[in-house]
Amino acid sequence: MYISSVLSKSKCYKMTKYKNIVIYIISFLVVGTVQSQTIFEADQHQEEKIRTLISQMTLQEKVSLLHANSMFNVSGVKRLGIPEWALSDGPHGVRAEINRYDWGYSGWTSDSATCFPPGTALAASWNPKLAYERGLVLGEEARTRKKDILLGPGINIIRSPLCGRNFEYMSEDPLLISIMAVAYIKALQSKDVAASVKHWLANNQEENRGTINVSMSERALREIYLPGFKAAITDGGVYTVMAAYNKFRGDWCSENEYLDREILRKEFGFKGVLMTDWAAAHSTVKAAMAGLDLEMGTDIKDYSKWFFADPLINAVHEGKVPVSIIDEKVGNVLRVMLKTKVLDDNNRTKGVINTPDHQKAAYNSAAEAAVLLQNEGNILPLDFSKLKSIAVIGDNATRKHCGGGLSSEIKTLFEITPLEAIQKKFGNSITINYVKGYEKQSFFKEGSNAGQSNTDKEDWKLIDEAVAAAKKSDIAIIFGGLNHDFDTESFDRQHMRLPYGQETLIREVAKANPHTIVVIIAGSSLELGGIVNRVPSILWAWYGGMEAGNAVIDILSGKVNPSGKLPFTLPVSLAQSPAHALGNFPGRDLQVNYEEDILVGYRWFDTKKIAPQFPFGFGLSYTSFELGTLSADKSNYGKDDTIKVHCTVRNTGFRYGGEVAQLYVSEPVCSVLRPAKELKAFEKVFLQPGESKTIELSVKVKDLAFYDESKKSWSIEAGDFMLQAGTSSDKICQTLKVAVQ
Repeated sequence: MYISSVLSKSKCYKMTKYKNIVIYIISFLVVGTVQSQTIFEADQHQEEKIRTLISQMTLQEKVSLLHANSMFNVSGVKRLGIPEWALSDGPHGVRAEINRYDWGYSGWTSDSATCFPPGTALAASWNPKLAYERGLVLGEEARTRKKDILLGPGINIIRSPLCGRNFEYMSEDPLLISIMAVAYIKALQSKDVAASVKHWLANNQEENRGTINVSMSERALREIYLPGFKAAITDGGVYTVMAAYNKFRGDWCSENEYLDREILRKEFGFKGVLMTDWAAAHSTVKAAMAGLDLEMGTDIKDYSKWFFADPLINAVHEGKVPVSIIDEKVGNVLRVMLKTKVLDDNNRTKGVINTPDHQKAAYNSAAEAAVLLQNEGNILPLDFSKLKSIAVIGDNATRKHCGGGLSSEIKTLFEITPLEAIQKKFGNSITINYVKGYEKQSFFKEGSNAGQSNTDKEDWKLIDEAVAAAKKSDIAIIFGGLNHDFDTESFDRQHMRLPYGQETLIREVAKANPHTIVVIIAGSSLELGGIVNRVPSILWAWYGGMEAGNAVIDILSGKVNPSGKLPFTLPVSLAQSPAHALGNFPGRDLQVNYEEDILVGYRWFDTKKIAPQFPFGFGLSYTSFELGTLSADKSNYGKDDTIKVHCTVRNTGFRYGGEVAQLYVSEPVCSVLRPAKELKAFEKVFLQPGESKTIELSVKVKDLAFYDESKKSWSIEAGDFMLQAGTSSDKICQTLKVAVQ
């Protein structure tokens, strides 16, 4: 066969000026046609020590290691030198100290932590270096707090825009999730702290999360929902996995034989600890035999009555659970303890907390995550030296977000708001006219989204004040979006609209001042159709963590060139999203069927030829880029080969910036439905004006396979594959045809 290359000039966009940035060439095993060997390898000396310790334990001592003895602790065996185990919430910061026996905070003065932007913002950077830096910081701070396990990262697929925990997760794409999660996990665990990848599996909604039964095809499971977890285990070597609340094909995830024993243990070779989410245990014998190791958070005050306490001891005595199963679980616990040096504290990482380097890492993460969605007339960046006045409008200009979201809430040392940042940076040189613009009308109530109801009222007094401020200012910046009354654990969002009458506010301010910029502070999708044609510029800044304000003002002023790319598709409306288009969210009668199958996110939009508001992978820059002609190392490949693709990225603009070269692959002719394209590799490149760099993107031919349900195995059909390089899922700049034999 032959290679055909089609040149298409691209003015694609991107990024921020940081010194000594490591550029990653990224290619990842996603579908895994051949079982990968986990890097969580058994050490012979450690395995011998495990066997010795187990042989010295009584049954009661063994079982004491398999359930909590307080909110976030697990008993040790003091006489054998096994200390108590300490866990902590912490996907994007180490949570403040919780009381030992209830959910109240302990009131420490020494538990303030570095707060990073949450998961969707991390994924929006498309930069695994930042994920690695985050892992290092979290590991050092967890060790300072004497924590052994940090409960994160959360890597569930963003299936619906309404899932309350989308902000904690990362993406709708399993490859992007895999790459970011593996970097995070490796870094965190290098500091002798175990990661706990969550939530295993299909925790894609909060409504009825403890009772909903999820059904999906085996192909969707293998191609969409498993790859991130597989990568975390086989490539990241994650030490612990957290079972989700929901049921999967009829059985709760914490006692699901297929998920926990067949896939996790046997297929993926996982040798670490499988724990429950808090209060996600439902049985003793079934869970024990399925492969659960550790019970956490069960809502029974007497810990001896937990499923994996006295009832487990009784099950052994009654012959329902073999001692060998108990020993397996204890071995898994001890293995993680040994890997993280819990039993060798003198040689363990000691840690530091709240250092300038940590805060700089948080700033870098916020600055590189921001996505420039629209910039008509190049209104951004703003030249503050030429401005006399600026209107700053919106509740999110002053609201702090680090302390929300339930299990991901962080008691941060400080949190800079946008208004604070602009006042500090430019308050002495320009007039800053701040008005609130809209009132927060919602409230938070754990387990219920009722606080989101009736929150669309326009406050015309506040709108009129905003219009007046805009009229007397050179520029108006509206800081809108959401807060953690919407983006949170424990419930889903009611809708995708901008709440609090923000759309009306934006319309009126834009009429008063055409130089209006909208900054969206949110962790999940919003309908933007009502504002995209009313304002020239929209910047999606996420929840930016402790350095949020500094990062966003540096982007608006041009000190930082935005380089973020959307980690999910922004639909025009909720009805465009596949789960909602098919009426399968949040399910009915405690059943939800993932009828969209493998067509999640951009796979749905591209395959169905539906134009979203903004596509997956999209993001503008203050400079411009061009992707050169694609070339490959050969034209024909065998099924065990690796395709090596080369492409030159050139900065054709006048500012330093970064671009993400995204490589998608499609199979035009196949015996089964394939998505129009699927992300298979990417690399983020930072370039000076006029500078170019030739990158290599590698894709294993095995990664082009689909899961054949009739054969219960991966299949690669001989034929042509189209390699498509672009800067978003719908902006393909170069194509290249290759053949697989």
